[in-house]
Amino acid sequence: MAKILIVDDEENIRMLMKEELEEAGFEVLTVANAKSALEKLSSEPDIDIVCTDIEMPDVNGLALASEIRKKYPNKKIIFLTAYSHYKSEMASWAGDAYVVKSMDLTEIKDTIENLLKIQ
Repeated sequence: MAKILIVDDEENIRMLMKEELEEAGFEVLTVANAKSALEKLSSEPDIDIVCTDIEMPDVNGLALASEIRKKYPNKKIIFLTAYSHYKSEMASWAGDAYVVKSMDLTEIKDTIENLLKIQ
């Protein structure tokens, strides 16, 4: 079973994603910020994919992804955002995929499954 870490400052988003992804058969951990994400990655080295919001207070998802790439170069990273205008910039970021947040989590589930296939 794949282990997914959700990083989002909005609790309702974290809980919705956790519930939906667990129903899809994934083990899901959640944290509210970049600092907690790095601590979780350190204590749980078997995390397969990090799904991080881009816009967060303190350290944003782009800076978090850069730090993850330095410490854990093989971790897969999915950027999550409510803003579709970021998609054109995604190629220059340290992530593997980009998903616009919505209440329908089909795209995030499909993206996770696709990334797991190419590991």
